[in-house]
Amino acid sequence: MSGAGTASSVLVIGSGVAGAATAFALARRGIAVTVADAGLTGRATDAGAGIIQPWSSVADGDFYELYSASADYYPELIQRLAEVGVDDIGFRRSGALIVNREASVVDAAEERIAARAPQARTIGVVRRIDAASARDLFPPLGDGFHALHIAGGARVDGRALRAGLLAGAQAHGAQRVDGTVFLGADGVPRIEERELHADALVVAAGAWTNRVLDRLGARVPVEPQRGQITHLRLDGVDTRDWPSVHPVAPHYLVAFDDSRVVVGATRETGSGFDARVTAAGQQQVLADALSVAPGLADATVIETRVGLRPLPEGELPSVGELEGHPGVYVNAGFGAAGLTMGPLVGDLLAEQIVGAGAA
Repeated sequence: MSGAGTASSVLVIGSGVAGAATAFALARRGIAVTVADAGLTGRATDAGAGIIQPWSSVADGDFYELYSASADYYPELIQRLAEVGVDDIGFRRSGALIVNREASVVDAAEERIAARAPQARTIGVVRRIDAASARDLFPPLGDGFHALHIAGGARVDGRALRAGLLAGAQAHGAQRVDGTVFLGADGVPRIEERELHADALVVAAGAWTNRVLDRLGARVPVEPQRGQITHLRLDGVDTRDWPSVHPVAPHYLVAFDDSRVVVGATRETGSGFDARVTAAGQQQVLADALSVAPGLADATVIETRVGLRPLPEGELPSVGELEGHPGVYVNAGFGAAGLTMGPLVGDLLAEQIVGAGAA
């Protein structure tokens, strides 16, 4: 493998949002890209809710700065994809509601957001609204909530985003191969007996990243965390413009176009690679949702998706060249923030690989 700035060909292992975004960013810079994916069950990108609303987060420091910048990057991403004919990644700026029955909790969120708003390009208008106005925006919402509306809140469909990024990469000449990549002790990647030659390697295998790195004797601080998320349908109801709902808790509700409301999610640290829907997880997800939006009680349960999030041991993801392994890069560890952060971080990593001054 070659060092940073010298790669003309790159193998990307993993085609979730991190790998797909890196592949698109490299390919549009003129790099010969091959994307390899094992198609494992539990890919986080396929299950994620896709809420893009970092501004109310209690996180701060470097994590928040990256989170916010990633949300602001989406208009640029959408334009770049449109230039190669990708017009739909399931993105809609439908707003966000911060809700809680305690006024002090919403007060604190409002204070955080007000301090951040001047630097947030896509946040839009932020305003305090009463419970009736909140229910007008999200009709299943319960009574008695204090609420804050963020006009710039958005959502994206993870599966459509992944497909769009891969299509964009292919439009720039990227190739795709299916299968599990193994790194030999010599560092050469292989699918079965076939060697995959490239100047550089990006390991973007999500929760499985350390399985790929194991043969190199390397490890990054990432472990799988199961998240169960349930999709509900309100037959005949137009939900496309409903805002996402954030009760200042780990759970949330987010509406999509086809009379669908997604509710979740569990955060099951220590789950390993177990991608099952469990009775306890299903109970938790529905109980949390109905405690906020009792009007969903008669909704049809369509499906429950399970994603194995690549949970970082600290706050920040593992991104960059792997120490002691020139030309081997990692892009993993976004936890629940992957659909927000993935596109920008993939672009930044591509810039690092190509080298300073690249187009």
